[in-house]
Parts: sequence; structure tokens; C-alpha cells
Amino acid sequence: MDLTQRQTPTDDRSSATGSAGLTPAIRMGLSIAAAVGLYGTSFGALGVAAGLDVWQTCALSLLMFTGGSQFAFVGVIAGGGSGMAAYTAATLLGVRNGIYGAELKALLRPRAAIIPLMAHLTIDESMANAAAQTDPGEERRGFWTAGIGVFVAWNLFTWLGAIAGEALGDPGRWGLDGAAVAAFLGLLWPRLHGRDPITIAVASAVATIVFIPLVPPGVPIVLAAVVAAGVHLIRHRGRDH
Repeated sequence: MDLTQRQTPTDDRSSATGSAGLTPAIRMGLSIAAAVGLYGTSFGALGVAAGLDVWQTCALSLLMFTGGSQFAFVGVIAGGGSGMAAYTAATLLGVRNGIYGAELKALLRPRAAIIPLMAHLTIDESMANAAAQTDPGEERRGFWTAGIGVFVAWNLFTWLGAIAGEALGDPGRWGLDGAAVAAFLGLLWPRLHGRDPITIAVASAVATIVFIPLVPPGVPIVLAAVVAAGVHLIRHRGRDH
């Protein structure tokens, strides 16, 4: 056989899907779901440690379903902040999902009937897996595999983590009373690439430290978000000029 002979379309299709019949987008989505879903265990435990019961913690994963916002919510509650302050902090961090939604609507062109479901499954991981593909079919498969996969795994492991956290009892006895903040920093740190993100993170951290003794618990994180937005606008306006 001539080794330089071009592959037939059938050959291309089989190499793309692999022996198990899974496309690259699906394989990536499943691996993302497994990795991210396991982290739901920590959120479940931290939700209970913050004072929520098992079902309240599980409801956050079912209804809010965006990791950064969920960790911010329980972090404010754990610090003694009000429900409104926790809700505001979570909402500010969830604004990015609205931007993702607009981009995904233009990219995937979904039917109107499924837009509400897509909106709920629009997270960093589903957006990233869809945007990483070059074929329209793979873009859709990437979004749905990552979105549904993470949703199922995240909620399952949230429940397991909440059950385990409830069994531990007093979180302070195990040093978990500050773990929500540590977990949130763990989510944030890998994203700090480049001068702008680091500058914004430092400005927000300084603002938080300054405001902690001056305002009620939970409010510093809201004010830090305002500072972050201000720093971002100032830096970009300076570049435009």
C-alpha cells in the first residue's frame, strides 16, 4: 500500500472519534467534568461549615451552579455577613456568565426553547470547551458534554461533601472555619496571568483589608469588586489615550 495515500473521509472520521466513538470535544468535556466535579466535595463541606444545612448547600449547587459565586456566597456567610451581602457578592462574580451567554448564543445559535437550559449550564468550563473547537458540531458537543457533565458531577459531590462536613461537627475544631476563603483563592490564583489581572487582584485585596474593620461583614468583598471594576476601567482608558 502507498503510505503517502491520503486517508479517506471514513479514516478521518474514525481517527477523530477514536475507538470508543467519542469525539475530542466529548472526551475533553468528560475529563473536565470528572476533575471539576470532584472539587464539589470541598464546596459541600464548606457550605455546611459556613452554617448551611445539607439541603441548603445542595440547593446552592442546583440553582446557582457557578463555583466562584458559590464559594463567595459561603465565604461571606462564614464571615458573619448578611444574606444580602452574600447574594450581592455572588451576583457580581456571576456577571461573567452573562457575557459568556451572549458569546455562546452567537457561536452555537441555539433554538429559543433550549436557551433557558443553556443559560443554566453556561459556566467557565462549558464556555471554554465550546470555544476551543473549530467544527460547529464539535462546538455544540463540547458545550453540552462539559455543561451537563459538570452539573451532574458537581451536584453529586456537593451532596457527598455536605454529608461528610455535617459528620465533622464544629468546623473550627478542624481548622475549616477559614477554608472557604482559601478555596476561593485556590480558584482565583491560576487565573492571574499578566500585569492587569495581578494589579486588579492586589488592588482588590488591599481594598478588602482596608474596609474589613469599617463596614459590616460581607460588604468588603462587594466594595472590592467595585474597586476591581474601577481599576480595570482606568487602565483601559489610559491605554486608549
